[in-house]
Amino acid sequence: MSVFRFQFEPRVPLSEAEMSLHLAMFAVEGLYGEARVRLEATYGVDEGRRSITVDGGMEVGAAVVKVYTRLLSREFGEDSFRIQRVGQRRAAKRNLIGALAT
Repeated sequence: MSVFRFQFEPRVPLSEAEMSLHLAMFAVEGLYGEARVRLEATYGVDEGRRSITVDGGMEVGAAVVKVYTRLLSREFGEDSFRIQRVGQRRAAKRNLIGALAT
């Protein structure tokens, strides 16, 4: 499984970047359905690093990474974040439902 870290510039509010991820997940629900997104699309937020990790190792997660990247570029600009592949483990800690409950 590929895990991607989105690292944000200080001018990008991390809460807004996370909301953009929720929007990407909602969009991907249109392709794969709510249940599959809940099961396969996970992420984690690291406020100290100003980053969000997304598990892109499964088909649904890979779609979320692609949609999220485009949304970030349109909303904040291409120079507002960096993407790095950080591992082959399931590092993400939240799914959409868990994030909305907190």
